[in-house]
Amino acid sequence: MPNSRPRPRRGAGSGAGAAGRDELVSQSLQSAEHCMRAQDFGTAYAHYLLVLSVAPELKDDVKETFQYTLFRWAEELDALNRTQDLLGCYEHALELFPDDEVICNSMGEHLFRMGFRDEAAGYFRKAMKLNPDFSDAKENFYRVANWLVERWHFIMLNDTRRNRIYNAAIQKAVCLGSKSVLDIGAGTGILSMFAVKAGAHAVYACELSKTMYELACDVVAANQMDAGIKLLHMKSLDIEIPEHIPERVSLVVTETVDAGLFGEGIVESLIHAWEHLLLQPKTKSENGYCEKYGKVIPASAVIFGMAVQCAEIRRHHRVGIKDVAGICLPANVKFQSPACYSVDAEETVEPYTTEKMSRVSGGYLALTEHFEIMTVDFNNLQELKSLATKKPDKIGVPVIKEGTLDAIVVWFVLQLDDEHSLSTSPSEETCWEQAVYPVCDLADYCVKPGDHVTMEVSCQDCYLRIQSISVYSSEFEMDVEKSFTKNKDLLSVGNEAELCSALANLQTSKPDAVEQTCVLESTEIALLNNIPYHEGFKMVMRKVLSSLTPEKLCQVMETHCQDSEVSCEGGLSNSEQSASEPFYVLDVSEGFSLLPIIAGTLGQVKPYSSVEKDQHRVTLDLISEANHFSKETLEFWLRHVEDESAVLQRPKSDKLWSIIILDVIEPSGLIQQEIMEKAAISRCLLQSGGKIFPQYVLMFGLLVESQTLLEENAVQGTARTLGLNIAPFINQFQVPVRVFLDLSSLPCIPLSEPVELLRLDLMTPYLNTSNREVKVHICKSGRVTAIPFWYHMYLDDEIRLDTSSEVSHWKQAAVVLDNPIQVEMGQELVLSVQHHKSNVSITVQQ
Repeated sequence: MPNSRPRPRRGAGSGAGAAGRDELVSQSLQSAEHCMRAQDFGTAYAHYLLVLSVAPELKDDVKETFQYTLFRWAEELDALNRTQDLLGCYEHALELFPDDEVICNSMGEHLFRMGFRDEAAGYFRKAMKLNPDFSDAKENFYRVANWLVERWHFIMLNDTRRNRIYNAAIQKAVCLGSKSVLDIGAGTGILSMFAVKAGAHAVYACELSKTMYELACDVVAANQMDAGIKLLHMKSLDIEIPEHIPERVSLVVTETVDAGLFGEGIVESLIHAWEHLLLQPKTKSENGYCEKYGKVIPASAVIFGMAVQCAEIRRHHRVGIKDVAGICLPANVKFQSPACYSVDAEETVEPYTTEKMSRVSGGYLALTEHFEIMTVDFNNLQELKSLATKKPDKIGVPVIKEGTLDAIVVWFVLQLDDEHSLSTSPSEETCWEQAVYPVCDLADYCVKPGDHVTMEVSCQDCYLRIQSISVYSSEFEMDVEKSFTKNKDLLSVGNEAELCSALANLQTSKPDAVEQTCVLESTEIALLNNIPYHEGFKMVMRKVLSSLTPEKLCQVMETHCQDSEVSCEGGLSNSEQSASEPFYVLDVSEGFSLLPIIAGTLGQVKPYSSVEKDQHRVTLDLISEANHFSKETLEFWLRHVEDESAVLQRPKSDKLWSIIILDVIEPSGLIQQEIMEKAAISRCLLQSGGKIFPQYVLMFGLLVESQTLLEENAVQGTARTLGLNIAPFINQFQVPVRVFLDLSSLPCIPLSEPVELLRLDLMTPYLNTSNREVKVHICKSGRVTAIPFWYHMYLDDEIRLDTSSEVSHWKQAAVVLDNPIQVEMGQELVLSVQHHKSNVSITVQQ
């Protein structure tokens, strides 16, 4: 804690006034120091405010101490949920120190935690401008930038074909007389600027995101169109005439569509527009200029679907194993991803996930021809209104290839007018992803030619919903209507064998079994399906526990499952139990984890789980019970910790941990924040011979040429946006690292062999290499545009996990270069690799 006390400087005035001021400042400084020693940071902060308001010339002298006091007091206010007081403190501090990058960054961190991402980004950007080398601010800004300006903005703006087609449709409409235009969900304002260039007399653009609205203001001004476009920071649903726009417009342009077409609220916004903001539509019998009538671009859409087999989708949405490293998963526990669970969820949940199917790892197999799901006329108000109330349509599609039914993949053709259209089909070169509806809850997922896949489709809660997916088998004559009446408790059965199996399961299941649905993120389901992960942890935990008890090997529970019945025998017999203290194992990995239960099978172990969600705890309890654990075996650590922000503590005041499991890598492919600080605390909490898992991590990378990564990271000049100057403004939000990549299917050309970039040692910190230079040999000539990276996690020297393997639940990441580098085969490049907190910086030395 800073403790130097500045002396009050003699004021410019003289006499009793100056002497009184100096005395007040001196006393306030003394009081502030006294309060800081007593850890009364609120009162100390108030004293410093008084000092700086009376004697601003002391700013430089007390700056460091003032910062310390502010941050400690802010922590207390945050813990007490005194949000307004906390923000008020920072506002006062920034009035006194407007150019202090540390205070700006800290203010941004608090705002981000409160959910004010736009405001947080502003403070992070200011801190970066004040000090471009301030790594904390840069890392914070890069993280928040992904939230504020989603990466698809860059991809869509780089899609020249999409831009040309929208431009042509808008130009045609304006030339035919639609001279007043409203752009709903304007983004950067590109569609509004197309309208101005086409000759529209009045253009209005609304954008809800504060960041995107401010960005659009800058873009429109830079293109000298601010006089022709009125930008509104609001939802279109809140626009009123004449308060916001003077009269009804003749044309609405919008691209508020997502991969499932309806997910960004296009139906609701267009219903409102037709009722309140647009001129009445032109009927077929009417003649006259377009300026008298209203219309929408896009005019309509046709939605298509296709049933597919895809192992990558399957492993992220269905748990395909019954035994995880000897732990039986009981039949009364059902795991579901959010996309599957949305069918029965009370609150509105997006009922699909999205994938670029042309790039999905391992590819996919089309099991049906593509089929039409529905058409939508955006220029027909009554049709738009009926969408939400219309009963689901029933669709049956013949199977053309044998395989496993994993998902229904959906795309659409956006008909901008009678001449121009855009397709989001997986067979098209497009910026769009497709909507994926994972198939769950079937008795049998195998299909063959002659079978029919049936489903119900509707538009509910602003989403395209595909429900009651089932298979009508050609080998079992059943009433087709029954294939549509599946509910959440009844599995659709396709043949006699399936029916017998289902009846057998009903007869043999325990009558008092508690049914539990556990909703897991798709990465958590992929983790459950990751056999090497769980087997690896089991082996290294057994090694450590055996080494701590050399006189006897750990007793291992051998468990197995038969059919859908759980038949698990294990646990320690009374003769094996002893009064001695157990080994304490703490798993603080994020999300759902079976590792504590696996640890509990390895002898006299007291495992602690740090899961937070109640449904996860109930599920772990049911799995423990099914594997014949006593209820006291598994405990939930957060119930024992008063301060959840300080999870790493002793198991008991006089005990230490034998094993601590840390999450080192995020599913996105980045290093977890503050992992080395957590490792340092963990080392102090281990008993002699205890271990942290993983023990160390090696980061690998290679040089690649990838136009895809360039286009997903930044807008490439003005040609892509048809001469409009957008790139310099939106590229302020580009980030140096792209995350959630699948290197196995990323379009790229490797220009080097993989090289080790970094070592993070959680057990032996002096072996860490947080800053190093790496020589890379070029094995193919080309342009280096990016450096993808991944990790080998060493649980010990013999057992490692590869985050780039085909069974990995982790994705990969890549550093994208601002300026690609031309290289020749045989050349050597030197990479400078730095690790600060969770941020990895890789630069090329030339």
